[in-house]
Amino acid sequence: MSGIVSHITGARPNFPKAAPVLRALGDAGVPQELIHTGQHYDDRLSAVFFRQLGLPKPDIDLGVGSGTHARQTAAVMIRLEEHFTRSRPAMVVVYGDVNSTLATALVTAKLGIPLAHVEAGLRSADRSMPEEINRIVTDQLSDLLFATSEDAVEHLRREGVMEDRIHLVGNPMIDTLLANLDQLDVEVARASFGLPDRYAVATVHRPANVDDPADAVEFVRALHSVADQVDLVLPLHPRGRTRLADAGLGRHPRLRIVDPLGYVEFLSLVRGAVAVVTDSGGVQEETTVLGVPCLTVRPNTERPVTVTHGTNQLVTRAGLSQAVEAVLAREAGRPWPVPPLWDGKAGPRIAEVIAAALR
Repeated sequence: MSGIVSHITGARPNFPKAAPVLRALGDAGVPQELIHTGQHYDDRLSAVFFRQLGLPKPDIDLGVGSGTHARQTAAVMIRLEEHFTRSRPAMVVVYGDVNSTLATALVTAKLGIPLAHVEAGLRSADRSMPEEINRIVTDQLSDLLFATSEDAVEHLRREGVMEDRIHLVGNPMIDTLLANLDQLDVEVARASFGLPDRYAVATVHRPANVDDPADAVEFVRALHSVADQVDLVLPLHPRGRTRLADAGLGRHPRLRIVDPLGYVEFLSLVRGAVAVVTDSGGVQEETTVLGVPCLTVRPNTERPVTVTHGTNQLVTRAGLSQAVEAVLAREAGRPWPVPPLWDGKAGPRIAEVIAAALR
């Protein structure tokens, strides 16, 4: 074993989770390497995050690119196996639930390399979501499981994970958000897109909302019902862009469709919004801490703590218009609870456990 800790990032959601862990382990003097699989490779989905979050330039970029789930996962596995066979890191750290996370878990299990999973235990109970399969398999193969909330801990216990492997540490993505609050400029964001004082933000990329043409039409209709009530800006992920366009997404005068944004630009928009409409996981958490009402257009969430201890609520496409109407009528500035340990110190807690395990 080399004594080095290898961090694996693959896609946009991984970067704000990895940044505080890398920083804290660096402060503790632990030797590290950062491997980017290239699952997200566009500058707007990848490189801009490294720049804005102060992440070091990846030591290795596997450059796997896009592809089907099987091809992408296999490509990461082949290239990581070659690297780990040579380097034999002391531990590998993975983040979230993307294909790169699953691929890494499989490779480390076969090679006998200890694995730590940051954001372990999240469950939607919906195995039609590729991410749910990735979460379940990764957690079963991990040696250290870092949970963001108590419900995640309970999932792991029910699935038979040994107690000494589970660590409730809080949410490292919130570490990154709190560390960057001073950079979130609502006025600049509003002016950049010509938005009025009251506006909403939307994101959409889930297969259940964009893959089937009928679902895309229904989702577009729901977004238009939001834009009927409030100006809406939508940074549009490449996934599903063509299908949503074919469904008439751009045919509303109060709906602004923009390219994917950097971390600071996107969260500046979110911070000033009266509401966020999303099918993303991380946005549910960020809006919870920022105190922005979040309407998640999904039948389930792997982050129920954002509903019980945050600003999130699950809505249907058919019910979105009414939900937005209720949010707009609500008094602004209402207090909201924030989940325990979402205090900006998850990174150091994770680093302390990893450093102790290495010793």
